[in-house]
Amino acid sequence: MDAQKVDMFIMSNGKYFESGAIMQIRERLLAMDDSKWAMISTLDFKDPTTSLIVSILAGGLGIDRFLIGQTGMGIGKLLTCGGLGIWTIVDWFMIRDATKEVNMAKIQPFLY
Repeated sequence: MDAQKVDMFIMSNGKYFESGAIMQIRERLLAMDDSKWAMISTLDFKDPTTSLIVSILAGGLGIDRFLIGQTGMGIGKLLTCGGLGIWTIVDWFMIRDATKEVNMAKIQPFLY
């Protein structure tokens, strides 16, 4: 794939992934043929900062987990009122990493 396209993708979407995974994504994208570019460019990644803000404001209701697509955990938080508040506080520190993991899971099928 064209290096300029890949660099633009990394610049515009780098915040959605772990910093250690960005070089791996770049290498895989460079080795990929152009036929997959249309699918990769239409992927919708979740913003870790938005997830953190939602977690702080409404994390006790599980909305942060619903936002990143983890429906089961969202229902669990909703039914337990955020694990009596403990789960909510823990998620304030973990939701950014969980969002980045979900984003990585979205792009991985296209990289291999």
